[in-house]
Amino acid sequence: MSLEPAQLSEIDLALGAASVDAQTIAALRRLTGLVVTRCDAIDMRDETPFRTYERCALYLIDGRDHCWRITQDPRYATGLALTAKGGGA
Repeated sequence: MSLEPAQLSEIDLALGAASVDAQTIAALRRLTGLVVTRCDAIDMRDETPFRTYERCALYLIDGRDHCWRITQDPRYATGLALTAKGGGA
């Protein structure tokens, strides 16, 4: 599966000032149909976010192979990962 430009726009709207909470995760799952997970920022310290927002960062997950990896290419996104800014989830 891949993320289309319209879906990316919807994600931008949803995450503009959103917290990384259960409601936000559920909304992203409905918008994209993808797996969405929350991670601690420290666990993603060596990765580059796809996009950053006021209260969170978005990473695209490529799960086409056995192990997940972070991608910058929406064509290969099979999932999303969110981290909260400011040290809290």
